[in-house]
Amino acid sequence: MITVEQLQQAITQRIATYCTEDFPLADRATQTCALLASQNHILAEDITSDLDVPTQNISAMDGYAIAKGSELAAHSSITIVGESQAGKPFTQGFLDSCAQTLQAGQGVRIFTGAVVPESCDTVIMQENTDFAELRANIDKSKPYTITLTQTAKMDNNIRKQGEEIERGEIVLHKGKRLNPADISLLANLGVDKVKVYQPLTVGILATGDELVAIGNPLTSLAQIYNSNTPTLKSLLADLPVVIRDYGIIADNLEQTTTAVHQAMTDCEVLISTAGVSVGDYDFLTTVIEQLGQINHYKVAMKPGKPFVFGELSKNLAKPVLYFGLPGNPLSTIVGSLQFVIPALWRLSGVEADDLPMTLSLEATLINDISKSVGRKDFQRGVLSKNEQGDYQVISFHKQQSHRIKQLSQANCFIVLPQQSGDVCAGSQVQVQPFPWA
Repeated sequence: MITVEQLQQAITQRIATYCTEDFPLADRATQTCALLASQNHILAEDITSDLDVPTQNISAMDGYAIAKGSELAAHSSITIVGESQAGKPFTQGFLDSCAQTLQAGQGVRIFTGAVVPESCDTVIMQENTDFAELRANIDKSKPYTITLTQTAKMDNNIRKQGEEIERGEIVLHKGKRLNPADISLLANLGVDKVKVYQPLTVGILATGDELVAIGNPLTSLAQIYNSNTPTLKSLLADLPVVIRDYGIIADNLEQTTTAVHQAMTDCEVLISTAGVSVGDYDFLTTVIEQLGQINHYKVAMKPGKPFVFGELSKNLAKPVLYFGLPGNPLSTIVGSLQFVIPALWRLSGVEADDLPMTLSLEATLINDISKSVGRKDFQRGVLSKNEQGDYQVISFHKQQSHRIKQLSQANCFIVLPQQSGDVCAGSQVQVQPFPWA
């Protein structure tokens, strides 16, 4: 069996070729997307700023903007002749005789975010003046005098025009996965639409005579609800993909072939659940080999060993990549988090350094864990912090892959190496918190 790490690397390498040769990003269709609907979409072009940020010299705090050439030593006096507010810059002083261009020894009251007059080169914090003592007696309709209580430095407390972003600067590059911080940046630049790659079309199908779609009654004790399709849709909800649901396919070679052939026509990626083992009624691997090829089958991990990575290519201009997941919900989640979701982000055009990270950390194991050597284990656990602020994790006693209630109660996977055996309480173990935890 291939290891988890080897399969991850193999999938990554195949996708790199796919995105340069089979379905080059340069040839992908694009669409214009409203900024507020663009989260998790992938930029299809560089975005250049039309503005300097800040657009002018801006005060970093409340205080006084002081004219060039003024004395800035402690105990110096400054005559305040006007005011600059955010959105209302200083244009004329309290008296007609107070011109817009200030002279040495003059200043204006200024507030955070307000424009610094061109004739000023320093902003003094109001805390560094005798403003607090004068405040009750100041008549804002007339000039008044403040005294510096400590020496000020030229250029202090001014955000200079263009110091963060210069007009013409590329602020986001093609291939960027748009997140809330990017949306904030673009909104600050007045961008209301972005050009993104069209979402991939991902097909999902479930197999099994025993499956019933949720919302319908179970008519036999031999039936169970199809939980894998809702699980997959939920897992993929944040990705820039369009999902086509091909429903539940009976354990029948002809019906399986028809469904897979239809998905090949419609999609760039096909994901199936169940039907990839070696049972007499598991037909998916047979169909994949007839219509394409299996690149890798079986991975040394628990749960989720019968994982298939392949492609469908018969009579197609470009291959359709295929991921075959086992039938139980836990294996669906493990396989999706470790292989399918990272692959879909790469296929969508995300730059390598912008891929969502799988958070991993060390924690102290609270209880003993039983494990057999030979497969990488993903055991369900509950991660928390102790009174000292250190991470600790407890594993559920029973780890069978069918335990769906236990999966809901967990908030992490305890990841045990392939060659690891039993692990004692007090050991340091690697933990992957669930993305939704």
